[in-house]
Amino acid sequence: MNQEIIILTSEKLNIKVSQTEAVISMLQEGATIPFIARYRKEQTGGLDEEQIRTISVTYEYENKLLQRKEEVIRLITEKDKMTPELEQTIMAAKTLTEVEDLYLPYKEKKKTRATAAIAKGLEPLADFLLTLSNIDPVEKAKEFLTEEVTTTEDALNGAKDIIAERVSDDADIRGSLRGFITRMGKVVTSIKKDAVDEFKTYELYYEHSEPVKWIPSHRILAINRAEKEEIIKVKLEVDDQEFINNINAKMVKKECPSSSYIKEAIADSYKRLLYPSIEREIRTELTDKAHEQAIDLFSKNLEQLLLTPPLKGKMMLGLDPAFRTGIKMAVINKSGDFITKDVIYPNEKFKGEVVSPARRQEAKIKMLTLIKKYNVELIAIGNGTASRETEEFVAETIKENNLDVKYIIVSEAGASVYSASELAKKEFPDLVVEERSAISIARRVIDPLAELIKIDPKSIGVGQYQHDVNQTKLSDSLEFTVSKVVNSVGVNVNSASAELLSYVSGLNKKTANSIIAYRQENGFIKDRKEISKVKGIGAKSFEQAIGFLKILESDNPLDKTFIHPENYKKVITMINDLGLQNETIGSEKYEEVLSNLDIKEASSKYDIGELTLEDIKNELLKPLRDVRDSYPIPTLKSDVLHLEDLKEGMELEGTVRSVVDFGAFVDIGLKNDGMIHKSKMSNKKINHPLDVVSVGDIVKVYVLEIQKEKNRVALTLVKEKLAV
Repeated sequence: MNQEIIILTSEKLNIKVSQTEAVISMLQEGATIPFIARYRKEQTGGLDEEQIRTISVTYEYENKLLQRKEEVIRLITEKDKMTPELEQTIMAAKTLTEVEDLYLPYKEKKKTRATAAIAKGLEPLADFLLTLSNIDPVEKAKEFLTEEVTTTEDALNGAKDIIAERVSDDADIRGSLRGFITRMGKVVTSIKKDAVDEFKTYELYYEHSEPVKWIPSHRILAINRAEKEEIIKVKLEVDDQEFINNINAKMVKKECPSSSYIKEAIADSYKRLLYPSIEREIRTELTDKAHEQAIDLFSKNLEQLLLTPPLKGKMMLGLDPAFRTGIKMAVINKSGDFITKDVIYPNEKFKGEVVSPARRQEAKIKMLTLIKKYNVELIAIGNGTASRETEEFVAETIKENNLDVKYIIVSEAGASVYSASELAKKEFPDLVVEERSAISIARRVIDPLAELIKIDPKSIGVGQYQHDVNQTKLSDSLEFTVSKVVNSVGVNVNSASAELLSYVSGLNKKTANSIIAYRQENGFIKDRKEISKVKGIGAKSFEQAIGFLKILESDNPLDKTFIHPENYKKVITMINDLGLQNETIGSEKYEEVLSNLDIKEASSKYDIGELTLEDIKNELLKPLRDVRDSYPIPTLKSDVLHLEDLKEGMELEGTVRSVVDFGAFVDIGLKNDGMIHKSKMSNKKINHPLDVVSVGDIVKVYVLEIQKEKNRVALTLVKEKLAV
């Protein structure tokens, strides 16, 4: 652990050195982020998972930066070009870009015009020009004529090439131009001559100009995609001559016979070497920032989706809608177990023919039979092809038969991925893909986290330009998000799937499968101590995982909570001292006694940190609480909405399906989600839509504009915005 980097990281993140030291030390000892965040609050000062991860990432970057500095210093020293001043400048660099700028003049280059000129012995002539001597450069150039350099013009051109490369390699000039373009430059796009944009997807960028410093991330990604698809050309524009004049002022301090040659070299350097290089760097930097923003947004959307409250204890009917192949139906019991399946054909067409009233009635009877036979309380409809037609059919069936049944529209994102996976085949070997999908859709309502965990997070469609971003970084971020959610919810060790268990702190796919195998061989795990008998779970894995693994069948009530076994003895002593040993945890007696607990005094008495003791108190008060209970319950419906039903100004209730940089998409019961632009989210200026809404939020919205020809509806959260 490098103390200098610890201090740098702390300063950069504005946290105490002791916090950074504790986090890095525990991570290096093999502790996981969820474990540190929940069970080592005293050491970290109560840092959460995101803060701990940021410390880890920042520390790693500073480590890489230091390693690169040392490597660059070594490489320059080997060339015998190192000076104390240069070494000091390199060590003071704040970013890898600065270090690379400083190394550039000494870096081995492929053959360039400058290296060719140097090979011809023209470097002294370049040095002469830069002295701003009053000697005629043409006369001086005669001294450098050889068989390879036959004219003074050739000699002077070679010298200018050398100067041009030096200008381009100058760290100060590069940094200055980088700042100049960032402050004053514009991103300019124009449509390519032979571009084909059939649906005018990128029409906004056919002729577009926007300041570099203000362009938002989602437009960077859209521009990059349009450029990749060869629809538009992209360039960064700035006042070139202004910057060239700045370099001239720096390098040409007086007018002399050499001045014109140096200025020509500077202009050539700017156009041929310097500007193209910095333009690429800035576009890469803009893209990297856009990727970070998109990945962060995807992760936050995913977190909210995974935290959707489960609607347990209901008999479910899952529907995977379709036209030609019919609606696949699957009945799921209150525990999520598959009961039976069927298929109906009530929608628009069947085998190329319009569905007859008789066939539609037959479909209603089939569905009604399942609903009544299995006492179905809730119908889950996938939101893919034929979703709204299926919704109309379901609403019609409910209304005609006066059923006490609700329905809910469920995102199908990733359902087909799961349904075709080896896991699904193993779980339901006798079912076809669409039938498995109907089961998955229903289970997403009963326990969204348990079902969505089976799918690659990248396949859960709540991202923005997710296929354009760095896939490794995206995977890392989404894996972290899933792990964070799983560990914040906790896992019932006797019912959890291997996929769910694999995300628990300290476990992996191998140890998760070992728990499943142990369960199958020995039956229910009866207490937390028994988990140490599972193959592959050593002392460290046990320590990291055990607090997140709940044993609802255990005789020890503490095994049903997030309280870590390392504190059991102290907690039991405290419970006995408080006279609660014969009371059921979570009872009114616990509420009565613990509400008067002096945390500071008890912390000292029982040798438990105050932050940890506060958590323990909360667990004793509500041992079976679920963090998801504080999130909005999905909207249940019994009737359908049509575009024709809408009027501007109408008040509706909707569910936020996705949040993007420029706004949010809201399910108001139409075929397509309505759109709230971020300018319509508040009477005040907001930085990002996430400041106002999150995926899963139930929101009151007002219809701002109806575009029937495009099946689009613009919404607002603020009634006053209707008149704007």
